Amino acid sequence: MKKYHKIQTVYKRDPATRHKTLIEGDFSKPEFEYLKENEWIFTEKVDGTNIRVMFEEEHIAFGGKSDKAQIPVRLANSLNEKFMPLAEDFRNIFKDADACLYGEGYGATIQKGGGNYRQDQSFVLFDIKIGPWWLQRKDVEDIAKDLGLDVVPIIGTGTLAEMVRKAGEGFNSVWGDFMAEGIVARPSTELMGRNGSRIITKIKYKDFRAV
Repeated sequence: MKKYHKIQTVYKRDPATRHKTLIEGDFSKPEFEYLKENEWIFTEKVDGTNIRVMFEEEHIAFGGKSDKAQIPVRLANSLNEKFMPLAEDFRNIFKDADACLYGEGYGATIQKGGGNYRQDQSFVLFDIKIGPWWLQRKDVEDIAKDLGLDVVPIIGTGTLAEMVRKAGEGFNSVWGDFMAEGIVARPSTELMGRNGSRIITKIKYKDFRAV
């Protein structure tokens, strides 16, 4: 299964700060500007490592952000413990279709502050693709419930300006009393760009603070 696509930050980056901050109001894609007043769904961005759980030819396999990425041993063990007992459930849900669960490996020692989320290491789901189809949020939640998986939490809805304001002010993570990394937003109805790419964007708390 292909690696997860890049999520474009909502605004262009400012060369004056070595691209560490954003040029507010200067959208990085024309689709974002066109849809800025529409309703977007906001989910908390988790600071971890990208993980793919691939179901092909009725077998489960794991991958990182790319095919060459190495999954840390501790996280790989956690993934095996979580998913291998679910092989029959995968077969019942996906039948003979190829599917990929995209999520974040997160927890202690995964990124700085990973232990704020949890002291062990685990997986939180944010997208599912079956064949060529990206699933709607409700369907992702239904499959996650059947498999006993956590899903990145919805933290609100609104315009892109509201997303920017919320991330810029900062907010506590759903996981505890610490600052959330940021927000991932997608239109309330999934949309694709002219080149076939998904309309989805992100913004981080640190984007407003040059380091």
